Amino acid sequence: MLRAALLTCALSLPPLMPGAARAADAAAAPPDLSALLECRLGYADFMAYGPVLADPLKAVALGWRPQPQTNPFMVEYRLNAPVTVHGRQSSHIAFAGDGVIAVLDLADPRVLARELQLETGVDTPQKAIFGREARATEVTGPDGTPGWIETAVINVSNVDSHPGKTLAGCSYSLDPPEPAEPAAPEAPAAPAAAAPSPGGAHPR
Repeated sequence: MLRAALLTCALSLPPLMPGAARAADAAAAPPDLSALLECRLGYADFMAYGPVLADPLKAVALGWRPQPQTNPFMVEYRLNAPVTVHGRQSSHIAFAGDGVIAVLDLADPRVLARELQLETGVDTPQKAIFGREARATEVTGPDGTPGWIETAVINVSNVDSHPGKTLAGCSYSLDPPEPAEPAAPEAPAAPAAAAPSPGGAHPR
């Protein structure tokens, strides 16, 4: 009886409209990867990928294929559909610490660094690191207090584990306000000058 009632109720429900289905899919979809790589999103958008990194099945559902770890500081994926980063396409991405990067088929990272007008951090024949702060915004922190600083930094570099490649992406951070400096202690008041004693010296 209960099963029949549930079946009747289900058949009487209106079908899900295509627009509603698309809205549900959009709500479940992670933030735009290209915008994330180009520092056009925020710290919360970066953290929204945390469940994907923790669950390989969620990565596969996005069309990402987890790759063998060739660098101990990077979690790498191959994409079924390439992503565009600063005008270049790549189907190879990685997450490293507080950042996300695309692995580009570009032998010299200086080429992209010049295009993006990045500042030089390290530039030697073996190693190149470039970056620029894209945004630093004061926001309300997760604890509800104001004064937190959200930053996004564009970075371009190379790494020995990926010869002939350029790593291009964005680092995101959310930092609490710096504690206020303690007020300097007040200087002690100078002692009052002693009054002359009545029994002092008298003129002769």
